[in-house]
Amino acid sequence: MKKLSETYKELGIAFSFPIEIKDDNGTDTYWEDSDGYWSRWKRDANGKQTYYENSTGYWSRYERDTNGKETYYEDSTGYWHKYEYNADGNETYCENSTGYWHRYEYDANGNETYYENSGGYWRKYEYDAKGNETYHENSSGYLRGTPKTAKTCEGKVIEVDGTKYKLTAL
Repeated sequence: MKKLSETYKELGIAFSFPIEIKDDNGTDTYWEDSDGYWSRWKRDANGKQTYYENSTGYWSRYERDTNGKETYYEDSTGYWHKYEYNADGNETYCENSTGYWHRYEYDANGNETYYENSGGYWRKYEYDAKGNETYHENSSGYLRGTPKTAKTCEGKVIEVDGTKYKLTAL
């Protein structure tokens, strides 16, 4: 990309450093200093960054969904990541170029019910009708509450050596 200072010189336009160009919202779109370093930004109609580049050769690019949530990012180093969301706008999946990934599940009220990642970590939650957390368990051994889905033997009858026993709660 040709530096703006070079264009100004060619056109005979007087300028001083740093050169800053801002959009209608006062956000930088171009910046250049006297050492020749420059940066350039592009943004969407909502002011969210979609592209960046600078004089060192670095660049980055963003994609967003109709709600403005980031769905994809990549840069000149080869790094990338992508996100997926459910209809309520909650993040459901993310992965990146390093091989890392994570995913979420939610209940009908938007409460997180499950999370897991590529490192093997997971966590589960359950909630009461008011949205209060009633159960939390994770792969590190943390456990709080009793899951709604817990199996119980209370009231069941078992037979041991011909004798019947009715099980009770502990």
